[in-house]
Amino acid sequence: MIAKLAMILCVFTTGLLSLPNGAKAGGDIVKITPIQLTDQIYMLTGKGGNMGLFIGDDGSFLIDDQFAPLAKKILAVIKSVGGDVPKFLINTHYNGDHTGGNENLGQAGSLIFSHDNVRQRLSAGSFIQEFKKKRLGVEKEGLPVVTFSEDISFHINNDVIHVMHVPAAHTDGDSFVRFKKANVIHTGDIFFNGFYPFIDVQHGGFLKGMIEAVDRVLLLTDDQTRIIPGHGPLADRAQLVSYRQMLNTVFERLRKLKAEGKTAKEAVAAEPLEDLDETWGDGMFESDRWIEIIYSGV
Repeated sequence: MIAKLAMILCVFTTGLLSLPNGAKAGGDIVKITPIQLTDQIYMLTGKGGNMGLFIGDDGSFLIDDQFAPLAKKILAVIKSVGGDVPKFLINTHYNGDHTGGNENLGQAGSLIFSHDNVRQRLSAGSFIQEFKKKRLGVEKEGLPVVTFSEDISFHINNDVIHVMHVPAAHTDGDSFVRFKKANVIHTGDIFFNGFYPFIDVQHGGFLKGMIEAVDRVLLLTDDQTRIIPGHGPLADRAQLVSYRQMLNTVFERLRKLKAEGKTAKEAVAAEPLEDLDETWGDGMFESDRWIEIIYSGV
């Protein structure tokens, strides 16, 4: 468990750094693995947030792009499954493990899309207090060219792709991506499959918003829906339902402690999530640290 925790924490927090094109992010040893979901859609794993790929005659569509040093490997894998340099790139939110490759892909010709707040944070730079990680502003080539406030649709490769903004969830700029005909959804970091999620309270995220965002995704799913989480293995609706139940249980317990006037330190001492740790604590956080991070946003 300790080794797994260290690995996941390293992968995620590295993404919050500013990584120039030539920086080292384990690029020499990281393998980008395509997992085929349909004839045209793949989940790509490597180092950082999970990516989604949609290929076809109208061009390649990429969801998120991990780290700058991995761009060549990502492009090579895309070409190996029949795609090309992405014509369209969508950022589900601003965190560096989902947007670190923006500049390289922008220079290669990808047109970048995101919610308004994502462009703003990428342009201004950011600092994540919980990890003491600073990210400098992204150069022009890596900034989204097209932004939206609510949602946007793409009509390509014989499918309709809906990108929908969910306010104040993991951050204040989250979107999830739904392939209507293929019945595939990429959740971004609304969903960490199998473990407690990082919620970026400092940049607009909060627990209740995560629950509401998951509810929106669930309304668009059935038992055949394949779900690409921001982190963790490929999922189905049942796993997302279980995750939602966990989030709601946590919310109710922490809200009760807060209503009693408990501080974050006192809430941690009460061990309100002890029974959940075996299932959900074997990932990025155990519950004591997680409560410290999310408590102000309950």
